[in-house]
Amino acid sequence: DAAGTEGSGDRALLTPEAGTVSYGMAEFIAAEEMSRSRGFWWSPGSDRLLAARVDDAPVRRWWIADPARPEAEPTEVAYPAAGTDNAEVTLHLVDADGGARTEVVWDRERYPYLARVHWSDAGAPLLLVQSRDQREARCLTVDADSGATSVVHRMADPVWIELFGGVPAWAPDGSLVRIEDRDGARVLLAGERQLTPGRLHVRSVLGIGEHDVLFSASEGTGDGAARTAPGEVAVHRVPLDGGEPVRLGDGGVPQVASAVRGGETLVLVTAPLDRPGAQAAVYTGGGAERVGEIPSYAETPLLAAAPRLLHTGKREIPAAVVLPTGHRDGDGPLPVLLDPYGGPHGQRVAAAHNAHLTAQWFADQGFAVVAADGRGTPGYSPRWEKAISRDIASVVLEDQVAALQSLAESFPLDLSRVGIRGWSFGGYLAALAVLRRPDVFHAAVAGAPVTDWRLYDTHYTERYCGTPGADAGVYADVSLITDEGLSGAASQVRPLMLIHGLADDNVVVAHTLKLSSALLAAGRPHEVLPLSGVTHMASDEVVAENLLLSQVAFLKRALGVA
Repeated sequence: DAAGTEGSGDRALLTPEAGTVSYGMAEFIAAEEMSRSRGFWWSPGSDRLLAARVDDAPVRRWWIADPARPEAEPTEVAYPAAGTDNAEVTLHLVDADGGARTEVVWDRERYPYLARVHWSDAGAPLLLVQSRDQREARCLTVDADSGATSVVHRMADPVWIELFGGVPAWAPDGSLVRIEDRDGARVLLAGERQLTPGRLHVRSVLGIGEHDVLFSASEGTGDGAARTAPGEVAVHRVPLDGGEPVRLGDGGVPQVASAVRGGETLVLVTAPLDRPGAQAAVYTGGGAERVGEIPSYAETPLLAAAPRLLHTGKREIPAAVVLPTGHRDGDGPLPVLLDPYGGPHGQRVAAAHNAHLTAQWFADQGFAVVAADGRGTPGYSPRWEKAISRDIASVVLEDQVAALQSLAESFPLDLSRVGIRGWSFGGYLAALAVLRRPDVFHAAVAGAPVTDWRLYDTHYTERYCGTPGADAGVYADVSLITDEGLSGAASQVRPLMLIHGLADDNVVVAHTLKLSSALLAAGRPHEVLPLSGVTHMASDEVVAENLLLSQVAFLKRALGVA
């Protein structure tokens, strides 16, 4: 619908032709896996818009019931599991007065994924479309009269093409701003000009000005740079015509930063490691001069986290270690709790104080808490991220073991009592750890784990594992279960607690139920905690608090912690 600025004249611009059709909304895959949360884009003059049409009729239907409410009908969910059909997505040019509608045409058979849309006064509408295997992508311009598209840039990668925030986009000089992997580094480009050196690992574009680009970056390994700032994300400016990038804010404090810019005003938000919360500083001149600060009224946490961030082992794995408050060097070794995510797009080792509050709470229950961002996690290097292609199990698990053993040389870690907890991919990793490396891990809490990768979605799973039809062996190797039972489990049995929301429509509860059935069939004791009415994450604060207490009680019991 569209309406006047004062709220009057509400009218429908596009009307769905069937119950499976929607306009102006992102489909599940785009919102969940491509970080594209919207489905419409206004023209610079606000007289037209591009609107996505989504038809999920081809998508397989699943049914999610609430066992605590047997009188309620199950919820129908269109879920595109790996190897199955996606929704059909098209794009349309629409006049804001409800007049003409023109379909945007591209080779959707070869490039079915509409990953990015950009429309500014710097150029024609711009699309980024991806192949199903995500090894090819095209930047297309759209003729706003006919809907025809033309290729302006081609991308190919033998592993996969990563998607980034804020790009592709036009610069005011007509050059195409984008982020690409070149010579082992992740760099920012405008046209054919490389704007950033290999010592910066570019993460996203935050804004494009008349003369510069605002972007976020971690330290990179290109140009022979040494790693000194684990978990840090900084904001930089770089001239469009070339020059040295300039970091904004206080570079002497480890931090995670982001920014937004409108005209000549820029707001830089930094979450530092040495104190709680975040600070928002206001700059003029596009970031040249600091003129003030926006006060924060956030509550001060009751805990004060004291994480130690470092690179560890031969691979220099980013790691964070949190010890109990008041722990002294002579207090002796502590039972260990690994608390990783460990997978794609999930960074646990962050140079921000609040990111470690839960870890500090667990540490104060008597544990040394460790988080390690091994291969597959973001913010390190393209090669690091893509090392898990076709093997998201052994590579990820190997780095958790390597980090643990390396850290034990410098911290008071009792390697005879090692637990691991995680959620989603981290839950998968936790269960994987006790099933395949019970010699290292002695207990696990697995929350909402993926256990059979055939049951997870297309865009995510196929990027790392291929398709179940063509790569059946990969799926069998990286899943915790197959149709025959447990996959790759060692003979030794360790305590395992499985937690899952029964209303989860992202990682459906079938994952935990199938694993529990396989464990029972193999004669392996385990615990299952079902959460009625809870989706992928527990949002209710009472439930979330009690979940933490339940996990601590289980881990103390399993590891023999007083």
